[in-house]
Amino acid sequence: MTRRAFCGAMAGTAGLATLPVRAAAPETLTARVATAQIAPPKYAATKVWTYDGALPGPVLRVPQGGRVTRRLVNDLPVSTTIHWHGIRIDNAMDGVAGLTQDAVPPGGTFDYDFSVPDAGTYWYHAHTNSMEQVARGLAGALIVEESTPPDVDRDEVILFDDWLLNPEDAQLIEPMRHPMHLSHAGRIGNLLGANGTYDPVLETRPNERLRLRLINGANARIFVLRLHGMQGWMVALDGMPLAKPEPVSGDMVLAPAQRIDLIVDVTASDGKEAALLHPAGDDSWEVLVRMPVTGAASTDARDAPAALPPNPRMDLPQLDSAQRLTMAMQGGAMSGMASARFEGRDTNFRELAGRGQFWALSGQSGMSDTPFASLSLGETVHLTLMNDTAFPHAMHLHGMHFRQVYSDGTFGPMRDTILSQPNDPLEIAFVADNPGKWLFHCHMLAHAASGMTTWINVS
Repeated sequence: MTRRAFCGAMAGTAGLATLPVRAAAPETLTARVATAQIAPPKYAATKVWTYDGALPGPVLRVPQGGRVTRRLVNDLPVSTTIHWHGIRIDNAMDGVAGLTQDAVPPGGTFDYDFSVPDAGTYWYHAHTNSMEQVARGLAGALIVEESTPPDVDRDEVILFDDWLLNPEDAQLIEPMRHPMHLSHAGRIGNLLGANGTYDPVLETRPNERLRLRLINGANARIFVLRLHGMQGWMVALDGMPLAKPEPVSGDMVLAPAQRIDLIVDVTASDGKEAALLHPAGDDSWEVLVRMPVTGAASTDARDAPAALPPNPRMDLPQLDSAQRLTMAMQGGAMSGMASARFEGRDTNFRELAGRGQFWALSGQSGMSDTPFASLSLGETVHLTLMNDTAFPHAMHLHGMHFRQVYSDGTFGPMRDTILSQPNDPLEIAFVADNPGKWLFHCHMLAHAASGMTTWINVS
């Protein structure tokens, strides 16, 4: 059911100086059950899992070079953790249950405390049974602010999502681990929206200049977006600034977990509406984020924006001495592998499917005791990704950023998540400059839950 069809269907301080000095307890971030009015008002509120009762979780803002200190309080009926997506983080703080920390049990706590070296748009989300916990709502934005921010009138976060809801009662459809979702494109919702609602609204003014931080928090949906009533420039991808702003002239593709920073000027006049559009499914486009325009912000249009200041460690990888590796994405429905054996492995695909495992990375389905690669600190890696499946995959590397290597030897911008299309090999390169055990997985979270997860070790 499409979004359109769903909506149509449905004390004093004296003496304190003599007391011993104690470190202040960190602020809390409580994971708990709540409800949210995701669907139109005629429907009941949806039962969700939240941070601090909000959907999405509260926007956390911290200056570049500062620290994030949060105590996770788990008031859920299941264990959980928090992953700080895109941050070049201390490994012990990465939040991956079973790899970098133990899962936090119901009633338990865990203190996250880490520095943030890079300015940009990041996000945080559950990383224990992620497919279910993120789908239930455990996600929020983490904004690391530049010391000299760009000249804009406002800075707005838009966290896109989709929800798979029962049209009769607007509750999340279960079971979460449905074989169709696991073996095909993933858990795709029937209701799209942003910032926790099917009808997000951002009021604007003529000629207003906005920084829009776009985050795809969906389980599996690839968002395709267009600007309407706005002129825009892309200034950062996955938190990392581009060398120069790129004018937005067409569609923007935002795969699960990816982020785009835009600077936009509102060109629509008073009484009109700017918008972020997405495909309606019938060769037309419909509004995803409404931006009604009223009043006046300035009398004249402005010049194109300047580039954001670069983050540290953004040098190009040196490929001459790089270690060459290849990772094959295998499995899934319609791949012709139902009777095949994974290369170099004894496990039969049908046997794996019977255990709810439908995918593999270079013959390994799910996490193993040994890493996909053991790398020396400072080593450069040139990795070829081979998508031998019938579906796209948003491949995410924890702890480090990479660049795509194009066929002519040039490099793309720094990313932490890249969209791999079927039968279209792509190459990435990165410097293993962060020690620890780092997850590498598909961020179509059903794919990760059913085999498409591995890790690398940097020491």
